Amino acid sequence: MEKQFALVVLNWNGKKLLETFLPAMVQYSSQANLYVIDNASTDGSQAFIQKAFPTVKIIENAGNYGYAKGYNEGLTHITEPILILINSDIEVTENWLTPIAALFESTPDLAIVQPKILDYKNKAYFEYAGAAGGYLDQYGFPYCRGRIFDTIEKDEGQYNDITTIFWASGACLFIKNDVFKALNGFDEDFFAHQEEIDLCWRAQNRGYRIQYCGLSTVYHVGGATLNYDNPRKTYLNFRNSLMMLYKNLPQHRKFSTLFIRLCLDGIAGVRFMLMGKPKHCWAIIRSHFAFYKRIPKLKNKIEFSNINNYFTEKSIIYSYFVCRKKNFVKIQNK
Repeated sequence: MEKQFALVVLNWNGKKLLETFLPAMVQYSSQANLYVIDNASTDGSQAFIQKAFPTVKIIENAGNYGYAKGYNEGLTHITEPILILINSDIEVTENWLTPIAALFESTPDLAIVQPKILDYKNKAYFEYAGAAGGYLDQYGFPYCRGRIFDTIEKDEGQYNDITTIFWASGACLFIKNDVFKALNGFDEDFFAHQEEIDLCWRAQNRGYRIQYCGLSTVYHVGGATLNYDNPRKTYLNFRNSLMMLYKNLPQHRKFSTLFIRLCLDGIAGVRFMLMGKPKHCWAIIRSHFAFYKRIPKLKNKIEFSNINNYFTEKSIIYSYFVCRKKNFVKIQNK
């Protein structure tokens, strides 16, 4: 019987992570065929997989293509109906696939699903990258149920539900194969960070649904490939967020929203300076110039969008820093 899922790990010199987390993926994912897309690793990852897990199929990319292109290249070889894009630093749990399989079966227009993502290092708490499903504010700043900026909630069952979300974390993302291919995959100009939000936005532009399933749990190490306090990450996040807004905003909102967003980025840069992090401030400045340089190319990627309700909060910055609303429930209950 053909399996419904393809569980696909993108790897670059992550042998130690594969040694730690691949065993559970194999043990608890009987409904899936397992693949590792390797971005030209030099640490012996491929030999380890072939010896320790001969049932795991290896797809070799010619270079280190990053997250977006790495997956785009590798997934052309995979035909299972539903793709599971999962980081190499994720610990899956017993029966984690069962509720998501049922959700796809019962919801025909469902395209993308995210499970509950908890912190591998502190398993009682949500994890930064995705938590219990993602949202955007009006100016493109992402936040999650369970995590707003650096405030992480404890998992007390408050998000053990199934609900519609705006974006699913690329740390563990289920997507129908035909939808991924119809969207031409990830935008490779992003390289890494926020390409999954762009993908989710484009999917919704075409009428697809995205949901969170709190009945399925995984644990994420987080920051294993690029530390959260890395200026490179700051640069990619700010640049890619501007690119995403330019591509996907409804035309009548584009100029005003981007103008205010650029001003808010300036405030963020000042805040980094006051925190004694000049490299992060410089990263924001560089991200803006990189965005301006890419505008001619981005004009060819503009999505038709009539989604005016892409945001659930006008300004998450104002709610969090001024109104002191530190968790999703307080923001939701206005």
